[in-house]
Amino acid sequence: MTSPAERYAAFRRRQRESATEFATFRDRLDFPLDDFQVRACEAVESGHGVLVAAPTGAGKTVVGEFAVHLGIATGRKAFYTTPIKALSNQKYLDLVAVHGRDHVGLLTGDTSINGNAPVVVMTTEVLRNMLYAGSDTLEGLGFVVMDEVHYLADRFRGPVWEEVIIHLDAAVQVVSLSATVSNAEEFGEWLTMVRGNTEVVVTENRPVPLWQHMMVGSRLLPLYSAHVDPTAVGADPPLNPDLLEAIRGAQRTGSAREAPGRGRGHAGTGRGSRRRRGGGRSGHGRARQAARGGRGNQPRFAPRVRPAPRPVVVDRLDRNGLLPAIVFVFSRAGCEAAVQQVVRAGVRLTTAEEQRRIREVVETAVVGVPPEDLAVLGYDTWSLALERGVAAHHAGLLPVFKEAVEQLFTAGLVKVVYATETLALGINMPARSVVLEQLVKWNGSAHVQLTPGEYTQLTGRAGRRGIDVEGHAVVLYSDEIDPVAVSGLASRRTYPLRSAFHPTYNMAVNLLGTMTRSQAREVLESSFAQFQADRGVVGLARQARRHAEAVEGYADAMQCHLGDFTEYAELRRRLKQAEADASRERAADRRRAVRGALSELRRGDVLAYRRGRRTAHAVVLQSSDSLDGPTLQVLTDERQLRTLTAADLPHGGENVGKVRVPKNFNPRNPAQRRDLASTLRNALAEGRLAQAGTARKKKAPAGPDEQIAELRRRLRAHPCHGCAEREDHARWANRWEKAKAEHEELLGRIERRTGTIAQDFDRVCGVLLQLGYLDEHGERTVVTDTGKWLGRLYAEKDLLLAECLRSGAWDQLSPAELAAVVSTVVYEARSPESRGIGALPGGRHGMLGQALNATIALSNELGELEREHGVPVTAPVDPGLVTAVHLWASDAPLGDVLDEADLGAGDFVRWCKQVLDVLDQLSVAAPNGDLAVRAHEAMSLVRRGVVAWSSV
Repeated sequence: MTSPAERYAAFRRRQRESATEFATFRDRLDFPLDDFQVRACEAVESGHGVLVAAPTGAGKTVVGEFAVHLGIATGRKAFYTTPIKALSNQKYLDLVAVHGRDHVGLLTGDTSINGNAPVVVMTTEVLRNMLYAGSDTLEGLGFVVMDEVHYLADRFRGPVWEEVIIHLDAAVQVVSLSATVSNAEEFGEWLTMVRGNTEVVVTENRPVPLWQHMMVGSRLLPLYSAHVDPTAVGADPPLNPDLLEAIRGAQRTGSAREAPGRGRGHAGTGRGSRRRRGGGRSGHGRARQAARGGRGNQPRFAPRVRPAPRPVVVDRLDRNGLLPAIVFVFSRAGCEAAVQQVVRAGVRLTTAEEQRRIREVVETAVVGVPPEDLAVLGYDTWSLALERGVAAHHAGLLPVFKEAVEQLFTAGLVKVVYATETLALGINMPARSVVLEQLVKWNGSAHVQLTPGEYTQLTGRAGRRGIDVEGHAVVLYSDEIDPVAVSGLASRRTYPLRSAFHPTYNMAVNLLGTMTRSQAREVLESSFAQFQADRGVVGLARQARRHAEAVEGYADAMQCHLGDFTEYAELRRRLKQAEADASRERAADRRRAVRGALSELRRGDVLAYRRGRRTAHAVVLQSSDSLDGPTLQVLTDERQLRTLTAADLPHGGENVGKVRVPKNFNPRNPAQRRDLASTLRNALAEGRLAQAGTARKKKAPAGPDEQIAELRRRLRAHPCHGCAEREDHARWANRWEKAKAEHEELLGRIERRTGTIAQDFDRVCGVLLQLGYLDEHGERTVVTDTGKWLGRLYAEKDLLLAECLRSGAWDQLSPAELAAVVSTVVYEARSPESRGIGALPGGRHGMLGQALNATIALSNELGELEREHGVPVTAPVDPGLVTAVHLWASDAPLGDVLDEADLGAGDFVRWCKQVLDVLDQLSVAAPNGDLAVRAHEAMSLVRRGVVAWSSV
């Protein structure tokens, strides 16, 4: 019960609020605000900057929407920035619904709607570009909302956020919205340092409690014991003993059947299960035994435990009232396969009325798409799954398809969405439950475990505020899943925010265009990255002392009474490195030999090559040269058309004979493919072709490399080689070498920490000075004329773009060829194996081929220069999309283009949007007027069909 004084204070506060814009704003809402939202909004109205850190779904965007309201009410502009275009599009539509189209604009690089409106939604890169260009649009700016500000930890886009925060006029109020991070106060201190008084508002409370589960086979079981409160899990929460018993049973039998006496209703979800569960804190110990080493009672070769089949998972969720659900798969192909598996299993989650409404939305979404393109895009399969209540959502999906899925899911018409983690980046698609099929994802170079922050971001989608009483997170159990690891991810809801800021070439010329070099260094030293670096030195010194003690201990442990084991260990290291180098060289020789063999093949030749464990055969239809070597179009004995390069034949291949290919053979004609494949199989059966392997030239094995032989001799002659404890000493030596390297790396980091960002800036300036984009006049560093147009290029490979323009490498290209070559500086294949291009118009020595060669050469030269100056090397260009973009810009049918690109329609559209973005920059920044005109023409060629479709 409140005291009279407290009631009076509350009354006076309500009186004050009644005359505020916040009161007006709150009166328009149809839901009550939480305390953290009230605190943040009051701080905004008081003129302060605000940092709001709250879980996904907590409603922190209300604070940004109030800043927009306050801007309109006080006659000041408000910018609402987001990290990705999809989120910008969604926020634009949200704000239009509240304030009307006349008051809201959208700027996302390739989209410009009402850019002078009082409220403009934009990607953060657009605002950064405005700041450097001194855009008139900035006049009257009062508020900037930075949604998903924790994105500044992203190593590619993160620096843009800090640039904006540093360079915004001091009069602009910044409202930063972040996921829950463990160092929000630290980030708030930095914001106060660079922006002035900033109030930090942190909440870790989810508005909808989240229950954690694991599914063992078809059994859905709570992760924790019954007495664990989902709103305050605490450290080391006890695991559910029934879950551990189910895991042990599954490991014994290789399945996860229902235990006797436990029906399907025993899933135990939500609050109702709390009355049925026992307590106890022995969960983690038993879990480790069950999931890791506790297989003592099992047969030696226990059967594998796999996750429940996807249709079974959907059925179990449906029976327990846990739909709609988002199932994270972490693979685009996996998402599509999951949808088809569920549809083939006969799953139907929608009523006849819901199917009718779904058809209406779908037909409206694709109303402008030509029927022939719909066939190419797999429209029938996609729409059938939607009518069943199932869909996929990933970056490879066509934007109009993806937006339809989002609309249907939000409306409750689609019940299950199989998604990659891109869905967790702020798109408003909450669900009742979230399912994780695995806890490992591909990060572009390796398979890595999910972090607690990523787990929290993904499962934060579960629990729709105002709809669900509680949300549910489900992890599917398999041999690779440890319930203790799941508990560790689920019980740690925060993660630290680490700056990814670093100086770029574009940043350098833009800074030096308006200030001296010393002033630019001071600006950069005010970054969050430097703020964190200065604070981190104390902790690094403490680590260095521990490493020094470990190095000394390992050095003592590896001592050998026969001689200097440090010297012996160095010989072993050098020998291992020399053998690895020789192995790589032999592999390179094999690749060169394969390329040579492929270059000799002609139409009709039969190629035998290893495919898995068997020998496959294919007849050559066409051979051509590409920048990656010879490229073959072949027809296999299984009637498949394939394009082969040396990279596709790691074990080589042989020409084992020849078959006749009809002169007018059309590879797109199924009947002709069938006949030719039959001819190939008959020739194989009749023995008219040589056996694979008989034509291979015998080569004498190469003798050991002289350096390797000498190192082996010295190793055997060393006194320590005869030590009985040699391998024990070697293990300690390996630990010593690793600890010593780590210690030296720590010392280097400590030395580099002070002024590290300014030092990086100096290295970047060194590259620009050598190339002539900057010049030194006495004590001053000035931007040259070429540097000025570098300042208008904002792509990731900004300097390479500038070099291509300055060298004239692209001056003679047609608009379609220009679009094609621009793709090399934006496209990046998802895996190194997929790098390569098809046949080029005009061949390798035509205009496009010459431009490509020049671009690659400039990229290589720039890489060498960056190494000399100690600047992180810019990623090499990737020509993998050149032919496809050229076809598209030449008005080729969508089906042919997607076949050439070997990409999903959504991926192709996404890369084309980035090509358009760079072409737009060239149309403004190109020093050659003719090239600028051709860049503009190229944009019109690329912006057609699927690339031009947009729902905004």
